[in-house]
Amino acid sequence: MIRPRPADKRPRAGQELSRLRPGNGPASGPGRNAPSSLTLLPVAAPRVTEHVPLPTVGVLLPTFDAYRDGRPRPIASFAQRAEALGFDGVWAGDHLICPAPILDAVTAVTTAAAVTQRVTVGFSVMLLGLRPLVWTAKQLITLQQLSGGRVQLGVGVGGEFPQEYEAAGVPTTRRGRRLDEALTALPGLITGAEDASAKLEPSAPMPRVLVGGRSDAAMRRAVRSGDAWLPMWISPATLASRNEQLGELAVEAGRETPSQGLLMLTCVGESRDWCVREADGHLRGQYRMPVDKVEHWTGLGEPARIAELIDEYVASGVQEVILMPLGRDQPAQLEGLGKVLGLISSRTSLTGELEGAPAGAPEAREA
Repeated sequence: MIRPRPADKRPRAGQELSRLRPGNGPASGPGRNAPSSLTLLPVAAPRVTEHVPLPTVGVLLPTFDAYRDGRPRPIASFAQRAEALGFDGVWAGDHLICPAPILDAVTAVTTAAAVTQRVTVGFSVMLLGLRPLVWTAKQLITLQQLSGGRVQLGVGVGGEFPQEYEAAGVPTTRRGRRLDEALTALPGLITGAEDASAKLEPSAPMPRVLVGGRSDAAMRRAVRSGDAWLPMWISPATLASRNEQLGELAVEAGRETPSQGLLMLTCVGESRDWCVREADGHLRGQYRMPVDKVEHWTGLGEPARIAELIDEYVASGVQEVILMPLGRDQPAQLEGLGKVLGLISSRTSLTGELEGAPAGAPEAREA
């Protein structure tokens, strides 16, 4: 799911440059057939490194009411605008009970699917172990059918808000085991496998699975059951190291290495100080957490600054970015992130500079 960047217009390796000197091309007037005093020799092509692929970029829907202002959440219009701006996907977080009021994720994603045509629609992340598995499979089948197969299933263990597990009658100590059991059984339930515990009709293709979390257990789960690993609150340098570890785990398990995703918090504005204050208010309302706990990994400030941070993550191996906008005015934040997306999409993003011909390369010279 990686788009190539637009083709670069600069010369590539293997091409030759010519320098037009007198006598090299057709001439007018006397002497056009006279032998030239210059001989054209090939010039070494500039060396250009390979293009860095564009990451796919999605954005979280505004399902949380972090400021408790009680206004209806603009899910449909937000999803339509995200699609119009060129985002690849829209996503919803999933909680039963948390510090801020939150809409049901399945209903929100279904709403987004109903008003869009192109973008993927996903969960970032669904607390799969908190939900009745067979009923959840039925919902995901329905969503796949209605969306034309655009569903992306991010999953995680949760646990930061024990009260939602208590309300659902699920012990927090079993949340990892329940998730693993669900990931084992879910593909058969959705695709209508003969050995599934229930025969659900109609069936649907199994959605792509992204496993959330930063822990070693989450990485092993991604290798075992996922198509991608989706951490958050992690630096580019640490992510590059963990990506190597992910590859080693995949080799040990005899499986393909999951692709690398990232959930990244952002706040777009002309002033970094304003963005810090806005993000702080949002995070305190949504997670009861000050921004300074995660400021190091959060994109704050002008669009160019956030695009540069995303570039750092892409250089560390990230192939997919899900942006979580922070701020009271979510539609305005979406417009700002549209500018970030435009900057990312317009970059040539070569991994190296265009270099001149190496020393000793032949040049056009007098015969």
